[in-house]
Amino acid sequence: MDWIKRNLYFLIGSLVALALIGFAGFYLYTKWTLNNEVREKLNAEYAELKRLSTENPHPGYGKINNIQIAKEQQQQLRDFLKKTREHFQRIAPIPDVAKVTSEEYSASLRRTIDQLQRAATNASVNLPQAYSFSFEAQKPRMTFAAGSLEPLARQLGEVKAICDILFASKINSLDNLRRERVCSDDSTGPVTDYIQEKSVTNELAILTPYEVTFRCFSTELAGVLSGLGSSPLGILVKSINVEVAPESTESETTAPVAVYTPAMQTPMAPGRMPGGRLAVGGAEQQFMNRYGIRPGGPGGRGGPGGGSLGGVPLRQPGVPPPTAAYAPPPAALAATPGTATPATHGGLPTVLDEKQLKVTLTLNIVKLLPPKRGETPAS
Repeated sequence: MDWIKRNLYFLIGSLVALALIGFAGFYLYTKWTLNNEVREKLNAEYAELKRLSTENPHPGYGKINNIQIAKEQQQQLRDFLKKTREHFQRIAPIPDVAKVTSEEYSASLRRTIDQLQRAATNASVNLPQAYSFSFEAQKPRMTFAAGSLEPLARQLGEVKAICDILFASKINSLDNLRRERVCSDDSTGPVTDYIQEKSVTNELAILTPYEVTFRCFSTELAGVLSGLGSSPLGILVKSINVEVAPESTESETTAPVAVYTPAMQTPMAPGRMPGGRLAVGGAEQQFMNRYGIRPGGPGGRGGPGGGSLGGVPLRQPGVPPPTAAYAPPPAALAATPGTATPATHGGLPTVLDEKQLKVTLTLNIVKLLPPKRGETPAS
């Protein structure tokens, strides 16, 4: 104890120095470990740089910076996506409200179906009897399955957009329009109203499938494709199937058949009828006497049928007209099935004999997703 008392300051200084040496050793060890980690990262970065320098394209050197060029191309791609949004505009649902109720959708559905039927009538487009445009399962309902009103409202707006293009192109008839099932109520509808495909979502948009079958000629088909291509609603044609439309059985059975009945004339004896009127023979004799016509023509030649006037044979009084073979008119031949129409000479030749087409289109409606962070929606 005496030694400690005599060397108290020395002891305290030794303890402090020992603590500082321990702390310095710990600090040196941690920095040595950190230095090893940094060295490993540096070696990895150097190896990656060496690998990139051997790649094609080269990351760049000097005034050429391929990395910066790649970033600029990414920005150009973002600008292009921003412009393309103008050609994929939103199709408004029916009804277009924030919260759709059963009453609003039921009323909008009946009103839209009535508008489409009247539009088809005004465009001379034939529709199936009491056609509901694939909403047969929803048309008589007043209440709908939970969570089904929003997708049904979107589908109603999309179906109307498709039909507007078809009717504007003046197609002959709309045979069928099919959509995907989006709720439990669709399981009770006709099978012909639905397709098996489902909507597909990718990084940019949602693709909703539809199938349309209609009849038209090539001019109307060109109008439909042109209308779909120029539409700003993003309706894409996925596939097209064109075939000759089958003959309509109803038109064949109800086609009128022309019947030609020749008029029969009953010869009358010359002389006067009761009442002092001339008979037919007497009138013809008076006509011949007035203009100096003799039987057989001016020279008196001719058979029992009489003479002629200007090349037209005349009948003697009391002689019945000769019986001629019956030749039906061309209209009757054309209207009678299985009878060939005699060839005409001197008319215009048939340049185009087009038949009606049955067209089946598979469509995808593109609905763009909201823009990501850093992107601004197109104006």
